[in-house]
Amino acid sequence: MAEIKSKVRQVVRFPSWVLKPIKDYLLNEEKRLKRQKKSLTKEDPFSDTDRVDNNAAVDTEVAEQMGHERVQAIKLEVDKGLINIRKALTRIKVGSYGTCARCGKLIDTDRLAINPTAEYCVECEKKMESAKLK
Repeated sequence: MAEIKSKVRQVVRFPSWVLKPIKDYLLNEEKRLKRQKKSLTKEDPFSDTDRVDNNAAVDTEVAEQMGHERVQAIKLEVDKGLINIRKALTRIKVGSYGTCARCGKLIDTDRLAINPTAEYCVECEKKMESAKLK
C-alpha cells in the first residue's frame, strides 16, 4: 500500500502589534493616493469643459492630448497602487498577511519593509517573472 503524503501549510500570523503600524501606513498611503488621483483629474486638460468650444491651434491640441495621456498613465499607476493596498489590507484582515500567495511560505520581513503590499516571496516572484519573459 502506497503511503500518501500531504502538504500541510503551517499557518503563521504576525501579532497584532506588528500589523498595526503596517495597517496604519497602508491606510495613510491609500488616502494619499486617492488625493493624488483627485488632483490628477483636475490637472487633466480634457476635464476643462471650455476645451470643446475652443478650436485651438494644432500645437495646443497636441499639448492637450499629451497632457491627457500623461495624466491617464499616472492615474493607471495610482489605481494599481490602490488595488495592491486594498489587497494587502484584506490579507491583514483575514490573517494571511506576510504569507506568499503562491507557495504559502512566509515572505521575508525585509521584503515587506520595502514593499508592504508584497503578495509573493522572492522565489515565487522570480519564477513568475521568468515565466512571463519566456
